[in-house]
Amino acid sequence: MAEPTKAIFPNTARSEWVRLRTLINLRWLAIAGQCVAIAVAFYVLDLELQLGLTVAAIGASVIFNLAATFILPENKRLSQRETMLTLLFDLGQLVFLLYLTGGLSNPFALLILAPVTIAATVLRLNATLLIGGVALAAISILPFYNVPLHQNSGEVIALPDLFVAGYWAALLIGILFVGGYARRVTNETFSMSQALSATQMALAREHQLTLLGGVVAAAAHEMGTPLATIKLVASELSEELADNPELREDAELITSQADRLREILRDMGRAGKDDLHLKRAPLTAIVQEAAEPHENRGIEIKFLYNGHTDMPRLDIIPLALRNPEFIHGVRNLVQNAVDFASSTVWVQTVWSETSIRVVVGDDGAGYPSDLLGRIGDPFLSKRKASGTKDVSRPEYEGMGLGLFIAKTMLERTGAELTFTNGTPDGYTLNNQTAAMQAMAGATGAIVNVRWARSDIEVDKSGGVGENQHIPVRG
Repeated sequence: MAEPTKAIFPNTARSEWVRLRTLINLRWLAIAGQCVAIAVAFYVLDLELQLGLTVAAIGASVIFNLAATFILPENKRLSQRETMLTLLFDLGQLVFLLYLTGGLSNPFALLILAPVTIAATVLRLNATLLIGGVALAAISILPFYNVPLHQNSGEVIALPDLFVAGYWAALLIGILFVGGYARRVTNETFSMSQALSATQMALAREHQLTLLGGVVAAAAHEMGTPLATIKLVASELSEELADNPELREDAELITSQADRLREILRDMGRAGKDDLHLKRAPLTAIVQEAAEPHENRGIEIKFLYNGHTDMPRLDIIPLALRNPEFIHGVRNLVQNAVDFASSTVWVQTVWSETSIRVVVGDDGAGYPSDLLGRIGDPFLSKRKASGTKDVSRPEYEGMGLGLFIAKTMLERTGAELTFTNGTPDGYTLNNQTAAMQAMAGATGAIVNVRWARSDIEVDKSGGVGENQHIPVRG
């Protein structure tokens, strides 16, 4: 049975991304920019400013930075609440400076987008909405409540009301658009990083299983000759001890136990060599090996070969490597089909002179039509046969991760995947009518995996190589 998919990261993981040092460095950069802007306005542009309050606002940021630098560890990562409060402080300090320097008539009001963008990138939705709401409230108040800019000569510097209204509209759209866009991209990036981590974990597990199989097969091969010798010697002793029943019984026991050990090793690993017998196999055998864990789950799995149920001659079946990515990817596709099938799953292997295909179909409800274009992306909404939630399979609450892993692994082998519903009449399997008709009952989801034959087939020539040393960690 398939194990439930567990969350790789907790839901709060993204809010722990931000290092305190990163925000401190950004704040020092902002402080330097604010100091330069105030100095230029006061000494070059001859503007009359509320210099005491302005310096106090910048000084508050300096004190905040110094306190954070000396009190807190340099490598500290901020929690959700700490990051939100830090960004609110920066937003408040910027709004106060804008209030003292002309409100929206100050072109640096554009910087109000910075805290909103950072919040949309690293915080959860509720905190992002709070900071965005504060920013929207600030730009709506600043046009009416601010200290106008004026030169020492008394001339007031202010934009016309029409330009202020346009600037307010631009900032409003910027906060909504930039914040929403940054959040959407970050969510997709975060989901993809989780899915790729899951893919790496699954691939590492598959490599470990393959390595373990190699160890067992090598042990079975290497122990075969000593066991045969033990059995031969024990049989000869049994014949020579015909006049000594007690010793003869012991010799026969040795013979029987040697046979038993040979059977155990044969069950654990049938292959002996590290080359062809272990790493290469007919394509149909590899596909059956991938589907084998799901054959006894109450759903019939029908294996087809170029549209036929009979296994073709071994010499015409392409030979391929027992690639962990191939096996795990096809296994995930079969698992998904078995999970949602009504009674039958079809697994068809099709090959021609130029291409090789593995087609997996089921007779379930199929993929939701509105999600067909996004199948293979991680964490899509659940594919289910009815409109009610299936509480018996909570692992499919984030359906899409398994298909993403399968798609990623198979694409690493050079495959192209096509996801569709219904019978495979919507695409051509090398123009083989028998192959299409054989899956006419596949009315549910269908996955077509295609390789160029040269990308997956290996040369059938060459003998079985020597056993290779397989390192095993103790």
